[in-house]
Amino acid sequence: MRIDIITLFPKMFEPVFSLSILGRARRQGSLQIVVHNLRDYTYDRHRTVDDTPYGGGSGMVLKPEPLYDAVEAVKSIDFTFQREALREVVFLTPQGKPFKQDTANELTKLDQLILVCGHYEGFDERARELLADREISIGDFVLTGGEIPAMAVTDAVSRLLPGVLGDEYSAYEESFSEDLLEYPQYTRPRVFRGLEVPEILLSGNHKEIAKWRKKQSIKRTTERRPDLLK
Repeated sequence: MRIDIITLFPKMFEPVFSLSILGRARRQGSLQIVVHNLRDYTYDRHRTVDDTPYGGGSGMVLKPEPLYDAVEAVKSIDFTFQREALREVVFLTPQGKPFKQDTANELTKLDQLILVCGHYEGFDERARELLADREISIGDFVLTGGEIPAMAVTDAVSRLLPGVLGDEYSAYEESFSEDLLEYPQYTRPRVFRGLEVPEILLSGNHKEIAKWRKKQSIKRTTERRPDLLK
């Protein structure tokens, strides 16, 4: 899979995507991430990407021309498939639909995911209408830009791809994989500051351990995220 990110601040990404699991996946060729500077698609000497909003108001709005040219250029990349590449353009904005694990799973089916980072007062509405296949928000709060949401979406999608995680089953036993929070986890030592590992986890009875974990997932979800329960 290829993930393209269009941003005003490309230097924010490499320190994150060169480390840990994503960095290893990129080096092994399991994942391709390419970051594009929106200012490279401007045509004036000041490399202008924003302007004041029609109708007045505070702040600046991202202009439609550089957004359009940037997205079209990235979409034109030749994947040399025998079929047309499956791709989506996603605008990252507080006005988008909430990003959930189901969304991450949907996006893994693509050949190319293009993430467009918002900034200032947002996008010119015509850019949304012409370019965005979907809009995503990572929560009911406002950030200074779409770079951190782009990192979050990239991380969540990438770790579901074959070859990215060391254990291919890890992603299917985590929080939200069944609309439940993950069960409690323990490792050595067996006793830490008077707190012991539950005896069932030491029993070797995998059937009973699975039952205990399911029960703990339901209990934890009920206590912390009852909205997830169906």
